[in-house]
Amino acid sequence: MKRYPATIIAASFSFLLCLYNYTGSDPHNMFFFMLSIPAWFVEFFIDIHEVSVLLMYVLTIISWALLGFITDRIVAKNRNKHSEPTT
Repeated sequence: MKRYPATIIAASFSFLLCLYNYTGSDPHNMFFFMLSIPAWFVEFFIDIHEVSVLLMYVLTIISWALLGFITDRIVAKNRNKHSEPTT
């Protein structure tokens, strides 16, 4: 858990975003479309109303988790670079 904090935070955020949208609390899906990365691009390929909502939720969680993982890798790489002794 300590090793991938950004991944966990990003995946949790996206899960809560999907849960908020699923409950119907999101008026006109405004927050979901603002913060769901796949929703930004799906309109280029197909009408958003033809895409499975469950698929959009899964892709949203995966994309945010991937961004968190990339962030964790960059942070770990920078920490390792700065912690190496110079010879």
